[in-house]
Amino acid sequence: MKTLYTIFGSFLATVFALQAGAQVTTPPRKLTEATITYDIVINSGKSNTQPSAVDLLDGATSVIYLKGNSSRSEMISSLGTQATIIDGKTGEVTFLKDYGEQKYMIKLTPDNWKQSNTKYEGISFTYVEEYKVIAGYKCQKAIGRLTDSTTFNVYFTRDLVPVNKDFQYLNRNLPGLAMQYEANLGKSGRVVTYTVSSINFNPVLQARFDLPKSGYRVMTYEESRGLN
Repeated sequence: MKTLYTIFGSFLATVFALQAGAQVTTPPRKLTEATITYDIVINSGKSNTQPSAVDLLDGATSVIYLKGNSSRSEMISSLGTQATIIDGKTGEVTFLKDYGEQKYMIKLTPDNWKQSNTKYEGISFTYVEEYKVIAGYKCQKAIGRLTDSTTFNVYFTRDLVPVNKDFQYLNRNLPGLAMQYEANLGKSGRVVTYTVSSINFNPVLQARFDLPKSGYRVMTYEESRGLN
């Protein structure tokens, strides 16, 4: 009988151990190095049928290279390529605009970068119990609200947490990586939707963050505002 109780006790201990193990959740992964690709879709809206230059961004891709506190974000479309490089050591930001023969290198100080993103300061998020899977990650819906009361939808995963969030200023207050999000394109009435299609965790070459030595017209942030 004693042996029977011993076997039964061992069985219960095993069951409890399995249950406890099943309840353990995987901690979020700190995103220190990765290449993230977003597919871009432009929604013109039912009331906006007039063609616009921004419609040429439909079908474009945005590729983010992360390495520690440094990042390089590339928008690749039929118009050309535009890159934003953030120096993780100095906080300085460089825009590279390559549209055929027009090539500009625009230098921003940390204060310039903050000024260029003023509209995204003070964003608040409301989290919704609505989920979907994007690129293999469970994502929760959140509604972002700007200080001008404009709202946008975003799906993010808590499984990946970027170390440096300035590469995506709009979503930097989220507790995870934005896997799908919307952005309004100014007065055009268009809404652009970014959706992650792939994430690669292979090492990112440091050369990705090197600035070209020639071929670009170098401008300050103040000078570049005359281009818009």
